[in-house]
Amino acid sequence: MDKEATFALIARLLTELFAIEPEKISLEADLYRDLDIDSIDAVDLAIEFKKQTGRQLSPDEFKQIRTVGDIVEAFQASPREN
Repeated sequence: MDKEATFALIARLLTELFAIEPEKISLEADLYRDLDIDSIDAVDLAIEFKKQTGRQLSPDEFKQIRTVGDIVEAFQASPREN
């Protein structure tokens, strides 16, 4: 999955799971300040992403995420589970 497809999936999940308006979602959008996502929501997002792609973030990677772009980069670098 390339970066554009990863971003599209994350944007769709943010819209579907948390009713975030698509125009608010950009690579630079801060999950906590701009999109009003809390830490539980972020975990839910990561779980749903894993269900759909087989990719999972480590707890250390997860702690570093602040923006939508950070999510895209982290998932691009994460190995796919078999």
